Amino acid sequence: MASRGNAKGGQLRSWLDEHKPARIGDRELEQIRAALGRVSESYLRRLLRSCGVPLHPLIEGVVQADLPALARTLLALEQEYEAGDAQTRRRVRQLVITAKDHCRWTLRRFAEETERGREKREALLWMNTWLENPPVFREWLSMRQRSQQPDPRLEQ
Repeated sequence: MASRGNAKGGQLRSWLDEHKPARIGDRELEQIRAALGRVSESYLRRLLRSCGVPLHPLIEGVVQADLPALARTLLALEQEYEAGDAQTRRRVRQLVITAKDHCRWTLRRFAEETERGREKREALLWMNTWLENPPVFREWLSMRQRSQQPDPRLEQ
């Protein structure tokens, strides 16, 4: 017998096979929720991220798998924030706040001196900076990434 999680994944796959969306946005998300029934927001987001169909930035949320994914999703959310109305801005901020809180919680599991601990601390800095001033985040991130690169002139 399939586990509950596999059942939800199967239901999602059936819905995708039937509707064949080019991209999953709010309208598709509501239809998926209706088809899947009760499912947590975090689990649904995980299922959607793994389904292979492009996701609208507000559906994909903040991906913390690695720093490049974090940068990509924070920059996409910054664009949504800038273009959005007050309700969209609140929604985007809440996505980043939730991700930041999750990152802070996850950071407690890793010693700071480990590679994963350093990466999570960096991710936390990025999300805090985004939350402080979304319009300047893109430029800040560019400068931050340049400052983290080794200077090739020093390696000679």
